[in-house]
Amino acid sequence: MKKGRLFLIPVPLGDLPPERALSAEVVDRVRELDYFVAENAKSARAVLKRISSGKCLQEIRISELNAHTPESEVAKLLSPLFAGNDVGVLSEAGCPGVADPGAELVALAHRSSLRVVPLVGPSSIVLALMASGFSGQNFAFHGYLPVKDDARRKKILELERESRRENRTQIFIEAPYRNRRLFDALLVVCAPQTRIGVATELTLPDEHISVHSRAEWQEREAPRVDRRPTVFLLYSFSKSSVTSPTSPRRASRLPVARLADD
Repeated sequence: MKKGRLFLIPVPLGDLPPERALSAEVVDRVRELDYFVAENAKSARAVLKRISSGKCLQEIRISELNAHTPESEVAKLLSPLFAGNDVGVLSEAGCPGVADPGAELVALAHRSSLRVVPLVGPSSIVLALMASGFSGQNFAFHGYLPVKDDARRKKILELERESRRENRTQIFIEAPYRNRRLFDALLVVCAPQTRIGVATELTLPDEHISVHSRAEWQEREAPRVDRRPTVFLLYSFSKSSVTSPTSPRRASRLPVARLADD
């Protein structure tokens, strides 16, 4: 029997109509599927309801994969594929497998020689990087920083030094109710010239993106990040990194005609 495929299905970053955030291909694929794996079945059903496949939601099978799923149960989530059924993996928001437990299932699918099909959709991490003006050739996503003040301060200093040494954009997130604490910590710990990007409510009507040096931020009103989905970016550079081949500052000085010829 032919094995099914594991589709990685992006989800809108907020309560947007699916057609505004997802391609027609993604919407059509979701409407075809009867099996899904999601971090939370209730929120997954809300997404499927908005996509409106015409199927009865009670007939769609949604299995949960989250921090409470025993390791011994993960393999069972692939059972429909071995029976020839396609399965869709839904994230809580954005892309499955990126800051998402779906990565564990994807890794197991590869080990089981199952076909994995990623579909195009919104990623807050990539959108924030695109909008930052920081290096897009060398960047790292670090997930959540430590919660405790001393550990968080140490991590920020570590990321700042690494950014300066490697000309690397550092990207991280926080639980929305702790966003302001993280932002305040960045202003305390970072050097004056270090640039800090704040990207809030990406793709949504209240989207706001601001990028300033730490010194500039201290002269400005703090961004409205409390309890709002936000991506933080940090970029620090030395004189040597500014002239490196991967530096966006050097690339920006290339003549327009040269770029057109490439």
